[in-house]
Amino acid sequence: MPASDRPILIKKVKKVSGGGHHGGAWKVAYADFVTAMMAFFLLMWLINATDPEQKRGIAEYFAPANVSTATSGSGGILGGTALGDDGSKSSGSMSVIEQLALEAPADATSPGASANLSSASDAALQAEIERREAAQFASAAESLRQAMQSMPELAELSKQLIVDQTPEGLRIQLVDQEGRSMFDNNSGRPNARAQVLLRAIAKVINQLPNRISITGHTSAAAGSNRASAPGDWTLSSERANGSRLVLQNAGVDPDRIYSVSGKAGSDPLYPDDPSLAGNRRIAIVLLREAPVLPMDTSL
Repeated sequence: MPASDRPILIKKVKKVSGGGHHGGAWKVAYADFVTAMMAFFLLMWLINATDPEQKRGIAEYFAPANVSTATSGSGGILGGTALGDDGSKSSGSMSVIEQLALEAPADATSPGASANLSSASDAALQAEIERREAAQFASAAESLRQAMQSMPELAELSKQLIVDQTPEGLRIQLVDQEGRSMFDNNSGRPNARAQVLLRAIAKVINQLPNRISITGHTSAAAGSNRASAPGDWTLSSERANGSRLVLQNAGVDPDRIYSVSGKAGSDPLYPDDPSLAGNRRIAIVLLREAPVLPMDTSL
């Protein structure tokens, strides 16, 4: 048969995209579903595991940002104003500052206002200094009492030591007892018993910066009508000075000694009986120090 007379055959091939039921498209869909479910259960677990405070924080994080409704660049905090003198609407910011400024008291500009404030501050300073000084004196007195109890050589002498606070300051007195004198008869040198006490007192004195006054006292002679014999003034002064020497040898700075004096029997500890042995004593006072106040420049 000639080639031109042969019939033309057309073969159609049908292609199945995705491989039919053997394709992998469903796997992609299933994987997306499983991922979505895992994310859902993870979210549910996070919601159950967080407290209300953390939930609010998460909500604020995902909240959309606020959109400014202003149509110009002046919709910010200052609203087109400036903090300086230059710039548009400068008076607007100044009015805000004036509103935030604290108002001065009505009498702040009066001539006596500064004087009242100065006097009030001076009084407060004086009260604070007195409070701290009283606390320091109380601590020093307690330290001395503890030292008397902890040291056997001082424990037996505790009855011969009187510690109190006076308007002048912290007073420490070494007092004679019957048969237990601080000085030998008619002597200005402290005996061994008094020197032990004075060295213990020096340790307490060195804890504070206050100046010191030392005063010697004697007792009146039994049956005498006079509080002080002529020689008692010299004797009481010598005993005060002898105590000063012991304190200085124990480490007390000589510059802290304010006064050393003798009062003989003019200031008895027991006025009802000036002849008692307890009137013979040495009084050591840590003086209250007046605060240094600023000079008054208005004079």
